[in-house]
Amino acid sequence: MRLAFILGEIGSGLRRNLSMVVSVILVTFVSLTFVGAAGMLQLQINQMKGYWYDKVQVAIFLCSDGSTAPGCATGPATAEQQDILRSLLESPAVSPYINDFQYESQDDAYRHFKDQFSNSPIVDAVTPDQLPASFRINMKDPEKYQIISETFSSQTGVETVVDQRQLLEQLFSVMNAASLVAVSIAGVMIVCAILLIATTIRLSAISRRRETGIMRLVGASKLVIQLPFILEGVIAAVIGAALASGTLWAVAHFFIGEMLSKQYPDTAFISPAQTLILAPALIGLGALLAGTSSLLTLRRHVRV
Repeated sequence: MRLAFILGEIGSGLRRNLSMVVSVILVTFVSLTFVGAAGMLQLQINQMKGYWYDKVQVAIFLCSDGSTAPGCATGPATAEQQDILRSLLESPAVSPYINDFQYESQDDAYRHFKDQFSNSPIVDAVTPDQLPASFRINMKDPEKYQIISETFSSQTGVETVVDQRQLLEQLFSVMNAASLVAVSIAGVMIVCAILLIATTIRLSAISRRRETGIMRLVGASKLVIQLPFILEGVIAAVIGAALASGTLWAVAHFFIGEMLSKQYPDTAFISPAQTLILAPALIGLGALLAGTSSLLTLRRHVRV
């Protein structure tokens, strides 16, 4: 009987304050969508790190015509200098840190450049002699890049040593910044959602003061009186969180899975299933915020 009464009170409250409930659902939906978007960005960053960090290379660029580095004072790298660098890569002091390495000539670099920028007008303005030859090194541990840099930067015939991981770090920094922006917007929207939930519960309780007064007179416990109001806010917030979870899944499935993954097949994107990991957290966060806000409102502003 008590359960049926509580369910009846919840249904009555939702019907009386339908417009406010819809507002709570929408605000919760928007705020938790931003929270979920930040979570998706972090999942994508971790996915890309795990994928690309195993593929990044250290590039030892050799001197070419026009190089101004200290190691290029004698001009372009000679065959003898290249042999010295190759022997050093195969030496016991360096080989334990690398899986393998490949030599990329200027012609090879030019072919790769044309493939990469085939749709760009700059491809016709570059000639093979403008691109340096290089040794491409696959590291066993990318964190050991500094050993390669210190060993080869001072060698004659070497223009520069570049860690491709540093370029990725710049990309991940931008993505982290975007994630922080999403979290900041989500924080503002969550505050709005909390205030709206508190207002909805307060109005609902005020509109039913007569019923709650009668319930107190007949000996109903404080929990029984407050529970319908709290559950109204929780139900609205959970619906908003569920909508946010569904939106994130749709973005991952249709935008990332159907569009981006086909346009950029060499990039590791998150799957729609991975976004479902965020759903329990979003629903739990929505329920917690609504329940806490409702409880504090009833205790501080409304005597029920």
